[in-house]
Amino acid sequence: MPVMAAGGAAEATRFLIWGGNGWVAGHLESILRGQGKEVYSTTVRMEDREAVKAELDRVKPSHVLNCAGCTGRPNVDWCEDHKEKTIRSNVIGTLNLADCCYLAGIHCTVFATGCIYHYDDDHPIGGPGFKETDPANFTGSFYSETKGHVEEVIKYYTNCLILRLRMPVSDDLHPRNFVTKISKYERVVDIPNSNTILTDLLPASILMAEHKDTGVYNFTNPGAISHNEVLELFRAIVRPGFTWKNFSVEEQAKVIKAGRSNCLLDTTKLERKLSEYGYAVPEIHEAYRQCFERMKVAGVK
Repeated sequence: MPVMAAGGAAEATRFLIWGGNGWVAGHLESILRGQGKEVYSTTVRMEDREAVKAELDRVKPSHVLNCAGCTGRPNVDWCEDHKEKTIRSNVIGTLNLADCCYLAGIHCTVFATGCIYHYDDDHPIGGPGFKETDPANFTGSFYSETKGHVEEVIKYYTNCLILRLRMPVSDDLHPRNFVTKISKYERVVDIPNSNTILTDLLPASILMAEHKDTGVYNFTNPGAISHNEVLELFRAIVRPGFTWKNFSVEEQAKVIKAGRSNCLLDTTKLERKLSEYGYAVPEIHEAYRQCFERMKVAGVK
């Protein structure tokens, strides 16, 4: 049942979260309920056009938050062996949901990925970040390839807000948390990357949706942080005595099926937009420190 506003009246906005059983979807639902917003969730398959239309007609949302999609279990290597399923979800499904929302006059926020880039000569490590207008240059994984292709089409829908997350991090050690993943690896590469701290950015996504912003945004904390820097902060604040080992990208390639994106995303456009609403996002090193401090207070180990 939807949460009602104070006094028993429903809010003017009604949110429908697609991919309702997902990790990010759960965080969004919790935030929206905490704000007293009317919110529903669904697990209807995005590629099933008649089912999508029926769900939109049943709920009649003002806003759809699309957290659905195929990332693979336990990781994106799964997509290499399940290409048709990945296409149905990440391409056909994403476009179908956006199109149905467009026809129904519904704003649609798509939680996309920034893992469509990789450092190159124009964007070296320590150099300028990739802007929203830069063409995707990473096709090392089938997952990233599908995401790059669909964004090139969906960005033309005038009802869509496309938010590019990267290596998302929550305030707990959920299995989907980037920190949880790298803390369990026997060895990690040490390359600076853009990351998305969910506590900082998910409330911003709701704010942008409510303002009916559209277009593509790099949706990460400003700056880049290396895997070693993350784990050093993790050890200092959350898990004293924690140890790990490094290996090279070349060594990593021998134990994974698909390549991994490593890049810095330019957040100038996002920061400028959020400043209009009086909302600021902390730089990634400070954001991680705050995240781990929240973990420590909560007793996470």
